[in-house]
Amino acid sequence: MVAVEALQRLVWPGDDTEIVPLHVLVTAAHNGGLVIGAFEEARQGEEAGQLVGFVFGFPGLYFTPDGPRPKHCSHMLGVHPEYRDRGIGFALKRAQWQMVRHQKLDRITWTYDPLQSRNAYLNIAKLGAVCNRYRREVYGEMRDGVNAGTPSDRFEVDWWVNTKRVERRLSRRARRQLDLAHFLSADAEIINPSHTDPGSLPRPVDTQAVLASLEQKIDADRDKDDVFLLLEIPADIQQIKAVDAELALAWRSHTRTLFEHSFDRGYLVTDFVYLTGPQSRSFYVLSHGESTL
Repeated sequence: MVAVEALQRLVWPGDDTEIVPLHVLVTAAHNGGLVIGAFEEARQGEEAGQLVGFVFGFPGLYFTPDGPRPKHCSHMLGVHPEYRDRGIGFALKRAQWQMVRHQKLDRITWTYDPLQSRNAYLNIAKLGAVCNRYRREVYGEMRDGVNAGTPSDRFEVDWWVNTKRVERRLSRRARRQLDLAHFLSADAEIINPSHTDPGSLPRPVDTQAVLASLEQKIDADRDKDDVFLLLEIPADIQQIKAVDAELALAWRSHTRTLFEHSFDRGYLVTDFVYLTGPQSRSFYVLSHGESTL
């Protein structure tokens, strides 16, 4: 637990008030919560290798017409900066999935910043979580080095652990990742293509114009099945925040409006596409209604 405290300071530098302390981690773990660590292999003569990642969560409740039901609330996932892009986050979530199923729970929820494309790719595309809830200013003003400077808006995602959708993504023979061409061939439309000039930062298009166009599309597709929308976000919001804070805020406002509007109309996030290359781009895939799952 001491190592988890230290790793939090590396992942979210800048303010110790954002650190979950040892006594909370221990108390949660002794009362049905989970603190799972990923470690380097121990070198010869060492008792244990370095902690390079962790996931932390605890039991919670959600409310249905038939009364409250138990769930697991996954609160933090962190990977050492030098060990990212090695599948550690995925392995930690898979271990969490296995242990929560042993606790006979069928739902895991967590929040994340919808403008963080790295997290979106893991949570939505690789793990199979879905989302139709947008929460404004969940944590108030955050002061750590990752979150400072933009409102703490969050997606609250659902991970239905016993579904075929999730099991297929976590199996040893995971489903093929879909790319932009797959969705475009299925008549998916990019509703807010960014203004992107070579060598410049991407800028959001006019939000009100997108809303007007979106309403027309929703009306036209009301009776169709398998309707997909593609909603673009910056591929690297941290770079934008470092260079142009006002532009980062513009992206927050733009996407907040579009996500809230889409969710109100019955759409939910079901996939994520990330294009690499000289002009990296990121897109959420939204489909209409839970039947699309």
